[in-house]
Amino acid sequence: MPEATFDCVVRAGRVATAVDDFAADIGIKDGTIVAIGRNLGPGRAEIDAAGRLVLPGGIDAHAHIEQLSAAGIVNSDTFASATSSAAHGGTTTVICFAAQHVGMDLMQVVRDYSALAKKGAVIDYAFHLIIADPTEVTIKEHIPALIAQGHATLKVFMTYDRLQVGDEKLLDILFAARKSGALVCVHAENHGMITWMGKRLVEKGYIAPKYHTASHPRGCEAEAFNRLITFAEFLDQPIMIFHVSTAEGVDVIRRARGRGLKVFAETCPQYLFMTAQDLDKPGLEGAKWMCSPPPRTSTDQEAIWQGLALGDLQLVSSDHAPYAFDASGKLSAGPSPTFKQIANGLPGIELRLPLLFDAMVSNGRLGLNKFVELTATAPAKIYNLWPRKGSIAIGADADIVVWDPNRKVTLADGVTRDGTGYTPYAGRTLTGWPDCVLRRGEVIVRADRLEAKPGSGAFLSRSAGEAARPLQRLAADLDPVRNFGAKLY
Repeated sequence: MPEATFDCVVRAGRVATAVDDFAADIGIKDGTIVAIGRNLGPGRAEIDAAGRLVLPGGIDAHAHIEQLSAAGIVNSDTFASATSSAAHGGTTTVICFAAQHVGMDLMQVVRDYSALAKKGAVIDYAFHLIIADPTEVTIKEHIPALIAQGHATLKVFMTYDRLQVGDEKLLDILFAARKSGALVCVHAENHGMITWMGKRLVEKGYIAPKYHTASHPRGCEAEAFNRLITFAEFLDQPIMIFHVSTAEGVDVIRRARGRGLKVFAETCPQYLFMTAQDLDKPGLEGAKWMCSPPPRTSTDQEAIWQGLALGDLQLVSSDHAPYAFDASGKLSAGPSPTFKQIANGLPGIELRLPLLFDAMVSNGRLGLNKFVELTATAPAKIYNLWPRKGSIAIGADADIVVWDPNRKVTLADGVTRDGTGYTPYAGRTLTGWPDCVLRRGEVIVRADRLEAKPGSGAFLSRSAGEAARPLQRLAADLDPVRNFGAKLY
């Protein structure tokens, strides 16, 4: 037998990237892709991909893992369970949240969170830094230091009583990010509208989970988007808007990008495959479908799909936020909570890619190349993990998923490997499922079996890259030429 040329060869598959689609073998050595071609030499290991699709591993750029909430609840996943679940669904890289709460030292938050990830992760990972207590030390010392250490994105909230930072502090964070070279990601909803509606619904006795949808008026999204974009344009700071849920929100983003602003945006499967009607269940059952912002209408779904097709929205993340349907999670306030007392969030880290594959590839909506772009290439480029991650190319990490495009899976509670115990997509039958998953050339899932050990995932240090680079368009009020010489940058 001839001497092996490669550590591994993925042979005779149909390879697809965001722009290409071709039959080829992939040669892997030392964890990277070193050859793509026909009839490559032998590998010490061989994976037969005949009749299969060979795609880049997914990048989930928005997932809450082993994270303490502002209400003091730790979600239902450890790094081991969440990243194992992700791997089974074809995701090989995740960006999750080191979450500061009021009174916490941001540097210590990151140290503690890093230890959890290092112990448990089976896929590669990076962090967003949630800033909920923007003190002078946090703004002037900790943020610049952590950005220099490879944590290149900050997240802020414009709502939630214990998390929202207010307009002035939001400007401080945007300005600090600009000075240190970071991208700012924002949960943007109008806090006053949500608080006002929530109080009145509860006072009138409308407390079932379904009223959560009414407590987030659809107009609160577009208003917050407009305000955020105004702030970002004023300071010339690029932003990412998280989990877009409404047609009006898509329109605000489209108009901002049409003016050339660096406004990026994501949506999530819950806004493509669920509506507010999913919360209308007996008793507290609807709590399983509660997330913020809530699912909207079929008209909003179509507007979001169009936004993805046109490039107004660049990626689809899971916003995995797993809370069990018991006293440890959704029902932590007792057996008869109001919707205001129920933890918000859905599991989704495993099913993000299969749901999208079924819709986009199996059923032809937007197609195979767009599927790869939205789920792997675009997040890699926006969050500066490319060209190491996000595509099948020579020199890239061998993060590869071999998909069986014909396998049918009917979803049910208990099918996924996260710690939640249920799925909001139970009853759906999907066509297409990951058959074999490689992370840096190592098989981590094969035939529904996990073959990676906790802690084998690697931290991905990164700078912010091109997405976070300012446009150098000074607002008149901040331009010394036009503001009587005041130098404010």
